[in-house]
Amino acid sequence: MSRPILEVIALDAADAAAAEAGGADRLELVTDMASDGLTPPRETVAAVRAAVDIPLRVMLRAADGFAAGDARTLDALCADAAALRAEGAEEFVLGFLAEDGGPDLAALDALAEAIDGCRWTFHRAIDRAADRDGLRKRLDGRPGLDTYLTAGSAAGVDDGLPVLLAEAARAATGEPGYDPQIMAGGGLALGHVPHLRAAGVTAFHIGGAARPHGWTAPVSPAAVETWRTALDG
Repeated sequence: MSRPILEVIALDAADAAAAEAGGADRLELVTDMASDGLTPPRETVAAVRAAVDIPLRVMLRAADGFAAGDARTLDALCADAAALRAEGAEEFVLGFLAEDGGPDLAALDALAEAIDGCRWTFHRAIDRAADRDGLRKRLDGRPGLDTYLTAGSAAGVDDGLPVLLAEAARAATGEPGYDPQIMAGGGLALGHVPHLRAAGVTAFHIGGAARPHGWTAPVSPAAVETWRTALDG
């Protein structure tokens, strides 16, 4: 079984360096964790890129929620994406739902054009989708889409664990729509890891778990190292 990926949410260069020191493989770079992560400033992306060697995925999201917003908001987000791409960002996190709970294909296509073929994660909007299997099928083959960040449920991994295990089994059969990697995250706890690893899940995402002193505290290298050890065990 391959070495699992550990992705850690970072807000700035200090978080990024602490996550790397603890053994993180990749960063999700955001601002405003109270809104579940919004697009960070260009200056932060540049500082993080200069501070660490591990890959980072940059959030593209203008406001709390999973709607892309009106045309002006989407245009601004596409401009942000292009600017971040010019700053050296090479991987991204995005994902929007339409009013019917399906994927917002127009917004996703516009942003995919703006990031110009970069790899990207469809984030936890899948956990709010009206039909998560249907969403996967409709996004099958989208350029650059290589990961779904999901808890299996809007309520978190405790509630969504059976869904994650079932989707891992479907991925193992090569079912269309299940080729992108499952990255488990959203209320993820160490106790979930053995079940997910046994099912073949090889990517894990933590935010608060990397900050044992609270969401407003910086990333703790020791906390990240604890997760690294658990995943490798």
